Amino acid sequence: MRASRWAVYLLGILAALALTVALAFAFMHPPAEDLLLLALLFGFTGSASALIGFVSHRLGWWRRLRSLNQTLTLGYIVAAVLTLINVWITARLMFINQEHDLTLAGLLLLFAGGISVSFGYFLSASLTHALRAVVRAASRVSQGDFSTRVRVEGRDEVAQLAQAFNAMAARLETADGEARALDAARRDLVAWASHDLRTPLASLRAMLDALADGVVTDPETVARYVRQSQAEIVRMNALIDDLFELAQMDTGSLTLRCDAGSLSDLISDTLEGFTARAQARGIALRGSVASGVDPVWMASDKISRVLQNLIENALRHTPGGGEIQLRAEVLNGMALVSLKDTGEGIAPDDLPRIFDRFYRGDAARSRSHARAGFDGGGAGLGLAIAKGLIEAHGGRIWAESVPGHGTVMKFTLPKSGGHNTVSGPA
Repeated sequence: MRASRWAVYLLGILAALALTVALAFAFMHPPAEDLLLLALLFGFTGSASALIGFVSHRLGWWRRLRSLNQTLTLGYIVAAVLTLINVWITARLMFINQEHDLTLAGLLLLFAGGISVSFGYFLSASLTHALRAVVRAASRVSQGDFSTRVRVEGRDEVAQLAQAFNAMAARLETADGEARALDAARRDLVAWASHDLRTPLASLRAMLDALADGVVTDPETVARYVRQSQAEIVRMNALIDDLFELAQMDTGSLTLRCDAGSLSDLISDTLEGFTARAQARGIALRGSVASGVDPVWMASDKISRVLQNLIENALRHTPGGGEIQLRAEVLNGMALVSLKDTGEGIAPDDLPRIFDRFYRGDAARSRSHARAGFDGGGAGLGLAIAKGLIEAHGGRIWAESVPGHGTVMKFTLPKSGGHNTVSGPA
């Protein structure tokens, strides 16, 4: 493209030179020596004009101005200067015939005008070349190639347009990546939900078929099958509730009815609810609340759900004889809740993903807990729901863990607020 612009520019100068010499011969009939000198003179001034255009292009001065108006105005000034220089030099050396001065002056102006037009075309072509690059890039983006970028040269409006285009393409590329990740997450959600519903349904169907067909008749086994069936129904109901809550978060329809509540009471009630299960597994469950924590601006039912999910997760991964400590305090004007367990900890590779939906970390570890009979290993939604609820409150949740030395789950909540909120996508 750059070579073609130079070719047109040089051809324009050569065409102006040839036309001027031809008209001089046709109207003035000068001697051959004078015509040759005239051609050489025009060739010299034309070459000088081409050299000025080349140097200007290499320096790129027209791309360094902040406005196309300034660029074009400066281009007109340069073209006018070139015209005057060509006329002045040639007029000083006019030697053909004084009677033809007027004709010669007209031809000189024609020649200088041709050079000016060629220079103007070269300048405008340099500007429109950058605009065409933006157009081609926009076409590639429209076809889905969001990695397309435009080279930014200069500081004028064309350069600003290229910068704005690159910023837009970068945002589109990010949005496309997020959309792809969301689509993959949704497919995973459907697959995991189907799996986690199919397993208890198969177990439930097998036990009910055995009861209905009379395969199991002794009272003890029948009672055990009934209890297991009820447990599977509870598991499926909990999973459906979790999926419904996640759907509300995704659609932004989860309303948090917040008020100034007692976090101390929530912690006390939650610990009391899990005491029997912890004792049955030989796990010490303790809690403490520092002074000044209450009141906390929150939806009490949702924060209670968060505490339950965190303790449920800690119990799942803390062996018998271990300990779980739940503590609340005030930090930088926020209520900080910490849940520390003495479980096996979380591997560094798993730690960034523990709040992802259906993520269960080490598959072998999940199966070991399932064989132990504790909640079937979990559906992998508890921490994702906790994250969504905490962030909907304007807080933050995270985990700190060293493999073999337990895990600490932490989240913050604002201590003051003024209205109910509706959560956006989690």
